[in-house]
Parts: sequence; C-alpha cells; structure tokens
Amino acid sequence: MHELLSRNLFLVKEHVGMFKAANNYDIYDPATGSIIMECREPKLGGLTKLLRFTDYKRYTPFDIHLTDTSGRPILRITRGVSLFLSRVEVLDADNVVIGGFKQKLFSLGGAFDVLDQDDRVLCSLKGKWTGWEFKFLAGDREFARVTKKWAGAGKELFTSADNYVLEISQDVAPESRIRVLILAAVMCIDMVLKE
Repeated sequence: MHELLSRNLFLVKEHVGMFKAANNYDIYDPATGSIIMECREPKLGGLTKLLRFTDYKRYTPFDIHLTDTSGRPILRITRGVSLFLSRVEVLDADNVVIGGFKQKLFSLGGAFDVLDQDDRVLCSLKGKWTGWEFKFLAGDREFARVTKKWAGAGKELFTSADNYVLEISQDVAPESRIRVLILAAVMCIDMVLKE
C-alpha cells in the first residue's frame, strides 16, 4: 500500500471546466495545502465523451487512475456501462482487484456497500438526501466521513460545490485495505450517486 494512504485527512478538489467530460480531481494535504495525489480519467472514448454532455452521463463507464504527483500509480477505479445500479471495481497499483462497491436499491440520499475482493461487505456509505454529507459505517462503527464543511487550514481551497474533505477515523489502522477502498469510493460518489 502506498504511504500516502496512511493519512487520515484528505482535501479533494474537482477540476472545473465548461466543456469537461472527464472526471479529474486533485487531492491535497490539509497541513501544507500542496497536492499529494492526482485522480484522472485519461482514456475516455469518443462516444463516452459525447454521452457525458447528455442526460445519459450517469450510465457511462469510467476508468479512473489515482497517482502520486510523480505519476506513480496508487489505484484504479473502473465501472462498465451502468443501466440500473452501479457496480465498481477497485484495483491496486499492479491492476489486481482489491474490492469494489455496489449501489443499494431504494436508498434516500444515496448509499452503496464497500466490498472486499471476495464481495463481502466491509462497510456501507450512507448519505443525507438534503446535502453532501456521507459516512462510512459498519453497524454503529464509523470508519470515515465525507463533508463539504471543514474549518481547517485548507478551507480557502473550497470555492465550489465540488470540493470536499475525507476524514478517516484514527481507529482505522494505517495499513488497512479499507482505507484504499474508502478513498476510491469518495472519488466515485459524484459519478455514482450525484450525477
């Protein structure tokens, strides 16, 4: 596992653009305000690009690459065409499946299960339909939360509705694979639940 994934706080800022088809994010260190990871969708087909500007955007496939700032791969997040419920795979730097997500049917505010490589549920992402607040829960145990509200040193980075903070609980071990899956899930919230 990449050493950057042992952190507990990540600031995520989406690239904005008028005719932007690809999903691109920068992930910041809140203490320094510097970019520590890049999330890009480098190989976007022509038909997918075209559909991203229509109401069919939520059904389009994606192949997202998360790298450090020198371009070394950290993880990859993929989904094929999604007609009803999304099923997403997460692959490590060596392109080995380490888990994924499966969208839940009939959830208010959006929800999906975070799965290990054997499709066992590790935790669930649950959100409020009125806003942009999500929690990763296993029963009553909270592994992480995603919110647009944060009063830390990096608050000046937040200038649009597509920027947010991921805070992973101190109780999650630094080498735990669930960290990777939670970070990958955060990169997909917009594409799976909010588009």
